[in-house]
Amino acid sequence: MTDPINPFEIMMAQAQAMARTLNPALETFSPKGFEALWPTMPKEMMEMVFGRGISKEGLDAKTRLLLTLAGLTMQGAQNESAIRLTVRHARTAGATRDEIAETIAQMSVFAGIPSMTRAMEFAREVMDAKEDDK
Repeated sequence: MTDPINPFEIMMAQAQAMARTLNPALETFSPKGFEALWPTMPKEMMEMVFGRGISKEGLDAKTRLLLTLAGLTMQGAQNESAIRLTVRHARTAGATRDEIAETIAQMSVFAGIPSMTRAMEFAREVMDAKEDDK
């Protein structure tokens, strides 16, 4: 007796074969390359765009980005690029390494340890790379 074939695995194999045929370079594609192209928005611009320009008592950019990071952590590893970009923006807005780590760790209660661990790995990579740039 043979094992049942998972239709999702068949679909993924077909899509990968098609991608290799259309563009062999896609085999080594990494979304991290796109992340490097995305500029980091200055804190003042974030605050103007996201509310501080309208409501002086509104949330500052750092708080908004930490909240965004919490939500992305809740969604799990499916948002790798978004987590990395949000960490970069949060650091630009003044968030410390500890504040970022604490925000992600808080989400372990709601999202579980695996989601928290992956988000922490993504954040650590971004923060370590930022320190290497100095």
